[in-house]
Amino acid sequence: MEQFTSSPTEIRLKVRDALFAQPELIDRFVQLNPAQLTAEKLAIVAGWKHAVIGNFFVFRFLKHYAVFLADQPSPRAYGVLALASPFENVVGPHLPVLVKGVLLPINGRIIYDGLLLSYRISFGPGIRRSLNAKFKAAKAAFGVITSLPECSPPPPVAKKAAPKKKSAAGSTAGDVKAVLKAIVQMTDAFCQDHLNDEYALLCRNLAATLARKRPSPLLRGRLETWACGIIRTIGWVNFLDDSSQEPHLKLPFIDRAFDVAESTGQGKSKLIRDMLKIGTFDPKWTLPSRMDRNPRVWMLSVNGFIIDIRHAPRQLQEEAFEKGLIPYIPADRGDDSEKEE
Repeated sequence: MEQFTSSPTEIRLKVRDALFAQPELIDRFVQLNPAQLTAEKLAIVAGWKHAVIGNFFVFRFLKHYAVFLADQPSPRAYGVLALASPFENVVGPHLPVLVKGVLLPINGRIIYDGLLLSYRISFGPGIRRSLNAKFKAAKAAFGVITSLPECSPPPPVAKKAAPKKKSAAGSTAGDVKAVLKAIVQMTDAFCQDHLNDEYALLCRNLAATLARKRPSPLLRGRLETWACGIIRTIGWVNFLDDSSQEPHLKLPFIDRAFDVAESTGQGKSKLIRDMLKIGTFDPKWTLPSRMDRNPRVWMLSVNGFIIDIRHAPRQLQEEAFEKGLIPYIPADRGDDSEKEE
């Protein structure tokens, strides 16, 4: 890895292109796992077989992503997340910019692989109008694609008369409460035996969030499978399978505790994460004791730059805290810890 990262860009581009010319290498890497990655990280690598490779027009900077317009006869528009630096710093502020790159799936989002070859070409009004027309056509046909592999848009469905208000399968609010109570009893018992109170609280909150959806998905499927998926999800966010932290458990242990197949436990956790858009280091589902080590809690955009707010002046920290962007002012938490000691 050190040799690759220290190589000139043109060498890294050749290595990258050689890799994606032989996608079977990805399967081989996942099989052998020479880097000893966790199952979740291996799943991310396996997803790179769905990479989108080619020329793209970096077309527009939006709040949550940059729009990459594929340079092909049937255009697609992809919503791509930046990495360490904003795209304005990578390709410049003046759009459109033509680049060659690789788009990769990660946790239900799209990133690029860190290597963008820019073509320094200026585009006149005619090309800009053509790109605008292609973007509108792509958006109308497929929307802005924000996950890979992309799915075909569903055919239009004729509107039906709204049924009388009721939950799934004719269930009532009482059914949801009963199911929620049963699931929480299962997650509480597991956390008491194998984890801690922090995990128990987050599992309760996640179960309650699923119960509040209408119709609630908790009314479909075995309760043990939902309890397993909920604990797996909180464990996944907090790297429960990392042996360097306490508590620590391998995620398949959770499946066995609930008599659930490992593939079923993984699938239920993935369903929950997709349904609620839960990502790695998700601040909402991070254990309070791990907040200090969660980079997503503290990385904020200030004047267009991503910074670690913990290293910013206190005035900026107070402003971020008042807006609800950070859970507490780091210096104040440090003072409290010292007093308690």
